[in-house]
Amino acid sequence: MRVSKQSLHHPSRVIAAPGMRLPAWQRRSFHGVCGLLFFSGVAWLAAHFILRPVNEFGVAVNPLEPWSMKLHGAAAMAVLWLVGSMLYLHIRRGLALRRNLLAGWSMIGLLGLLTLTGYALYYIAGEDSRPVWSVLHWIAGLLLPALVWLHVRSGRRSLQR
Repeated sequence: MRVSKQSLHHPSRVIAAPGMRLPAWQRRSFHGVCGLLFFSGVAWLAAHFILRPVNEFGVAVNPLEPWSMKLHGAAAMAVLWLVGSMLYLHIRRGLALRRNLLAGWSMIGLLGLLTLTGYALYYIAGEDSRPVWSVLHWIAGLLLPALVWLHVRSGRRSLQR
């Protein structure tokens, strides 16, 4: 079914516009993988800074640390794939309808910052710059659940108007 751009702006058709509400599989996958991403990142932070065992040689690496990082990297790849799957209908349609723009652009910006800082931590950061990249990544990652919640909430409100 082809929908003209003008018909999407008609108030009676905005709620029914395809692509605004994610399909159940995509919504559940995104929220689940974002949860996995968040908790694996928090697990790594806890293992790296709080749960480090001390032995006769000094501070050792917690066994949770490498496993949480591997899980975090896999979840990051899945989030990138899921966001890519949203580009055509959800993101493009939201921009065309001019709905939820502040929260939507904030999501795009935060996910972009997380991608950039994650890439930098893996490929670019040296001994001197790693703390800066790390702190930027941690702050952005800890903000992600709140921004996802805000985006969903403000999106639902914009459809009720």
